[in-house]
Amino acid sequence: MFIHYRSQGFVLKEENRGEADKVFTIFTKDFGKLKISGKAIRKIKSKLRAGIQIFYLSEIEFIQGKNQKTLIDAIPVDKLSNIKGNLNRLRIISKIAEIFDKLVKGEEPDKKLWELLLEVFKGLDSCPVSHSLYSMVYYYFIWNLFSILGYKPTLNQCVICQDKLTPTILYFDSEQGGIICGNCFRKIKKGEKIKVETIKILRVLLEKNWRTFSKLKIKTEYQKDLKKVSENYLSYLSDALDIS
Repeated sequence: MFIHYRSQGFVLKEENRGEADKVFTIFTKDFGKLKISGKAIRKIKSKLRAGIQIFYLSEIEFIQGKNQKTLIDAIPVDKLSNIKGNLNRLRIISKIAEIFDKLVKGEEPDKKLWELLLEVFKGLDSCPVSHSLYSMVYYYFIWNLFSILGYKPTLNQCVICQDKLTPTILYFDSEQGGIICGNCFRKIKKGEKIKVETIKILRVLLEKNWRTFSKLKIKTEYQKDLKKVSENYLSYLSDALDIS
């Protein structure tokens, strides 16, 4: 007899298999990240189709077979219609889901990861129609993901000499995991320049206070700086964790 399991989960990815099946990657509240097969779910008469789709928050029920998990019930909790109906929101959530899928491994429940996804998915769905805010939701997500996974950068002191930072020329080094002061940079000659304002923005993001974050108004020059340091750190972590 199969044991039935039930949990809420965010659908991060779906892949077609065979003539009518799909395999869903779902991050669940109670079991962590799972791959679950939806048998014949692409058929028009499938009763499961309406309950589970990409980027839905659904309540799912599944059984564990010898080689795979199989979906047997799905009820939509939140279809996140504003995300699905807006190309900018959809682009951001697609990027978020892809990075989460790459960096988060193993079938383990994680309350902090669940709360981050809940906050980001629902926040993006309900936030005002502002392209700049969409982009900031992405940065809010990745830096807090880094932090939860144990890669929170050092932003209040030099990561090498531990001296308190002063508002001068500063550098971010992904390998060292934080900010480097000018004196240490001249010694190791590694790192990219980062604006003092960008460091302040990173500190706000890592406070994980959605209300404060949603009020941020960031100039274009700082957005560019934030994009550069974010991409560099993500690239370094992906290589370090051997993620293709």
